[in-house]
Amino acid sequence: MRCGGRCVDDGFSRVRGKHLKGGYIVVIQTHGRNGQYNPHLHIIATSGGWDQQARQWVHLDSIPYPMLRKQWQWSLLTMLRQTVKTQEVKRLVDACYTRYREGFVTNVQKGDVPSRYQSWATYLAKYVVSPPISLRRIDRYDGHRVTYHYRSQQSERVEQETVEVYTFIGRMVQHTFPKGFPRIRSYGVQATKTFATLKSLIQEALAKVKGIVKGAIKIIAPMTYRQRCQQSTGRDPLRCPHCQSAMEVWRIWHPLSGVIHDERRAIRRGKYASQTSRADPTGHPGRTVRPAAGGISLSLPGLW
Repeated sequence: MRCGGRCVDDGFSRVRGKHLKGGYIVVIQTHGRNGQYNPHLHIIATSGGWDQQARQWVHLDSIPYPMLRKQWQWSLLTMLRQTVKTQEVKRLVDACYTRYREGFVTNVQKGDVPSRYQSWATYLAKYVVSPPISLRRIDRYDGHRVTYHYRSQQSERVEQETVEVYTFIGRMVQHTFPKGFPRIRSYGVQATKTFATLKSLIQEALAKVKGIVKGAIKIIAPMTYRQRCQQSTGRDPLRCPHCQSAMEVWRIWHPLSGVIHDERRAIRRGKYASQTSRADPTGHPGRTVRPAAGGISLSLPGLW
């Protein structure tokens, strides 16, 4: 996933002739339409990058498709050769360069990206929360074999496939990621720390060329957890349903993992310069609400 972000960065830099750092949201998908193992990346990228030396945002109208294919091949095979230093991998890399002389396949969607970013986000979100094959695509199961259908990417027709039940289970479980592995990652100016540093500079640069990249700031401006919940559910997760006071996270507890976050412990370790309670803007002292059966403890409305 990191290699994908670096590949697009290198492509932007080659087109412009100077080092640019774009912003990327990378989603990894390991399965094809028929459930087989077919790892690939989906990348939502900014239409340009940040020039650190000139301290300005550089807009790009296009990027050559043949160059991107070769750039992706070189970046991926170089990472593979540097990570797995064996003779087998070296022979594999050499064979890939010989067999795929035009580079690896990259599917670039043409058009006005800023106006379509919401539909792309919705399209990619299903790969994060959905299994490789939904239940409605399973047509038959006789106790020994499973029959399911899918739309072939080559013929664009609906095809059926029948496999042994253990083969089918194997195809499904191979797409299960290790615990804690993030399927979505952000790189470049889209990364949280980098964006916090460059936010004001990027906004100023975009304001100067707003006629060219109108709406692009909507892509690179991330939303907080609170904003995402409000947008998707219409409910403010940090608003007390009883007294309507603002709440802040104080303690997070999980029935299997135990205490995940304890703000009191963080304060004792010296996380903040001052360990005194932050004053409540309403003048009322903060009080802590702790659920009886575990979950999230929230401070109302003062302490963090």
